[in-house]
Amino acid sequence: MDFELAEEHRLLQRMVRDFVDKEVMPRARQVDESGEFPWETLRAMAPLGLLGLNIPEKYGGAGGDQLGAAIMLEEIGRGCGSTGLIVAAHLGLACGPLALFGSEGQKRKWLEPMAIGQILGALGLTEPGAGSDLRGIRTAAVRRGDEWVINGSKMWLTNGAEAGVLILFLRTGDRSSHIIVPADAPGVSFGRPEKKMGLHGSHTYALTLEDVHVPTENLLGVEGRGLPQTMQVLDSGRIGIGALSLGLAQGAYEAACEYARLRRAFGQRLNQHEAVAFMLADMATEIQASRWLVYHAAWLKDQGRPFTKEASMAKLFASEAAERVARNALQIHGGNGYSQEYPVERIYRDARLMTIGEGTSEVQRLVISRLVA
Repeated sequence: MDFELAEEHRLLQRMVRDFVDKEVMPRARQVDESGEFPWETLRAMAPLGLLGLNIPEKYGGAGGDQLGAAIMLEEIGRGCGSTGLIVAAHLGLACGPLALFGSEGQKRKWLEPMAIGQILGALGLTEPGAGSDLRGIRTAAVRRGDEWVINGSKMWLTNGAEAGVLILFLRTGDRSSHIIVPADAPGVSFGRPEKKMGLHGSHTYALTLEDVHVPTENLLGVEGRGLPQTMQVLDSGRIGIGALSLGLAQGAYEAACEYARLRRAFGQRLNQHEAVAFMLADMATEIQASRWLVYHAAWLKDQGRPFTKEASMAKLFASEAAERVARNALQIHGGNGYSQEYPVERIYRDARLMTIGEGTSEVQRLVISRLVA
């Protein structure tokens, strides 16, 4: 049982951390306040292989593993939640299905430009009347000759209008399937970016599809197997959200430690007061526990072993811990924590989504309970 990272993972961690410190963290406040999509940062990531980190080299990726992707997302999340979510959605939810279920032709056409950062990807699952209950989707694809004709609507597409390709979860007959849809296909239209509590630089959209025609060859995977394919994609995606949550918690903790070291009250530094010191101790413990849960789930996947339960545990614990850590970091800052001059206010808002996206905490508990009961 070896808890040390391999040399390749340590080098990756160091490289991404340096990039985040220089390119991501200094822009985080601007991205949050302006709501601008961080294209400049993403373009800088592409040559480093970060937008296709765990995609095979033959398709333009860096050929890394799930643990490497988790380490990368942790580091990016430490610097900017918006940027982290953009990368997590692109890599896990869009590249992931193509890597798992795509034909050779689909991978060459779509996965390769995604892996090298020429285009972003987005996954469309949720609908106005179907959130956690994916069996309730109504958006349908009907086969007509050698085409699929798609009508309906989707919600909460991360990277939607910025993406070049959409992976859509659709009803095909009495079952569901995945179909690849170019984002610029006639009949595809996006609403304005949703006004959200946090993650302002990561844009989220409603999508309308009106008589959208795509070739039948755009079916991804097996027709009628959309739901089990989605569950497989979300297992990996939950590791990514757990890693992003871990990074947000780490960023809040570091800010709180620095503030508590410099700020003085009642004749002492804040970190010399037992109440604050105990809060920092709890934060450090929860972060470390989250890290081992996330890394273990990623390791299991890399070993080709079952990891559904562990991915849900990692996502559940890390996302809820991130919210607690961010809350306590803000509390340690006192009134300054409520000011936009300090990063903990932004991290607190960004972390709040993590217990909702890619399966709520309640859904994670349902998944875990079915596997342990």
